[in-house]
Amino acid sequence: MDPLLSEFDSFVRTRTPALLRSAYLLTGDQHLAEDLVQSALARTHRSWSRLHDSGNAEAYTRKIIYHLQVSWWRRRRVAESMPGDLPEPRGGGSVPDHAQQTTLRLTLRAALAKLSAKQRAVLVLRFFEDRTETEAADLLGVTVGTVKSQTSKALAKLRTVAPELAQLHVTEGSAR
Repeated sequence: MDPLLSEFDSFVRTRTPALLRSAYLLTGDQHLAEDLVQSALARTHRSWSRLHDSGNAEAYTRKIIYHLQVSWWRRRRVAESMPGDLPEPRGGGSVPDHAQQTTLRLTLRAALAKLSAKQRAVLVLRFFEDRTETEAADLLGVTVGTVKSQTSKALAKLRTVAPELAQLHVTEGSAR
């Protein structure tokens, strides 16, 4: 097997679950998330010969995901629903409290479904991906002011539709 192809195959196998989690949070739909990641990985593959040594393949792929999502917003308006489950990270630490996690997941899913796609995207980038406002703006191709206003609107709406999320304390590593 070609070494470049082998490296790309390894990248896809190891990073796809994390890419899918982010894409799911952006789209709110498992199938759209899979399409988004597949499209991004196809573009990454085309550029793999210059990416494989740089160590920036994942950042490049994530940027493609965000850009594709923005272009999809601008092209069409799709009725959104969140029928699927949020993909679980592999591995993990202690035994989870399934009832608490299920309640949180359902609450979060319902709350995210009430946000616009742009609001969801800025929240994913700012709080799930831990990006700065400037990084989020660059990735989405919008101004920092847009990121700030969409974040503010999204958080205000979340406080209204799901006040129980305010008591949520995220421990290190649990948000990813």
